[in-house]
Amino acid sequence: MQDLLQDIKQCTICKEHLILGPRPVVSAHPESKIVIIGQAPGTKVHASGVPWDDASGKQLRKWLNVTDEDFYDEKKFAIIPMGFCYPGKGKTGDLPPRPECAPQWHKPLFDELKNVELVILIGMYAQKYYLGKAAKKTLTETVGNFQEYLPKYLPLPHPSPRNRFWLTKNPWFEVEVLPELRERVKNLIH
Repeated sequence: MQDLLQDIKQCTICKEHLILGPRPVVSAHPESKIVIIGQAPGTKVHASGVPWDDASGKQLRKWLNVTDEDFYDEKKFAIIPMGFCYPGKGKTGDLPPRPECAPQWHKPLFDELKNVELVILIGMYAQKYYLGKAAKKTLTETVGNFQEYLPKYLPLPHPSPRNRFWLTKNPWFEVEVLPELRERVKNLIH
C-alpha cells in the first residue's frame, strides 16, 4: 500500500491539464473500514495537501458526526477522490475531476483495501462511476434512494457551503439520510 500511495503522489499523468500543477491528494490504509470518494481537491486542499481541509470538509465531518482525529485516522477512513489533483476553475465552480485518475488508481487502491465495509459516494461523478446504471437521473434522486445502495454504498450530495440551497430544498436529507450515515459510521469506527 505504501508503494502504491507513493506512486499516486508522484503521478503526473495529466499534468499538462492542471493549471496549478500536479499535487495528488489521497489517504488510505490497508485496514480502512470506510472509503470516502469525493470529486477533487479544491485550491485550499491543493495548498495544504490535506484531504477535506476546507469548509466542505468541516461540513462533511459534521454530517458523519466524527472528530478530526477520527476522520484523519487512515485505519478508519480512506479518502480517495475521483480526481486526485485540483482540476482548475470553471464558470460555476471548479472543473470536473480529471478523467484519468479513477481508471488509473481506484482499482489498485481497492485491491489493497481488504476491510472496507462502506463506500461513501459524494457527488454525481463518484455516484455515476460506482453505481453505473443503478444511479438515478439526478443526484437528488440517487441520494433520495440511498437505501437501494446499502450496505456497500451510501450516496451523498457535496457538503460544499454552496449547496445550502439544495439542503434547504431537500429537508428529508437531514431527517432520513444523516441518521443512517451517522449510525453506520459509528458502528464501523468504534
